[in-house]
Amino acid sequence: MRQLVESKIIVVRGQRVILDSDLAALYGVSTTWLNEQITRNIRRFPGDCMFQLSFKSLNT
Repeated sequence: MRQLVESKIIVVRGQRVILDSDLAALYGVSTTWLNEQITRNIRRFPGDCMFQLSFKSLNT
């Protein structure tokens, strides 16, 4: 299991991250469901544990 998780880690702007689609697959749920749960329970997640990329953030 550890190797599976480690294989999903990528580096984005010097930060080690796991994409929401990969995290959802690891938990056996849909990406939509995972993101809905994060939105509903945002207080449970520290601000530095997630971020969202957009085309605008990629161009800065």
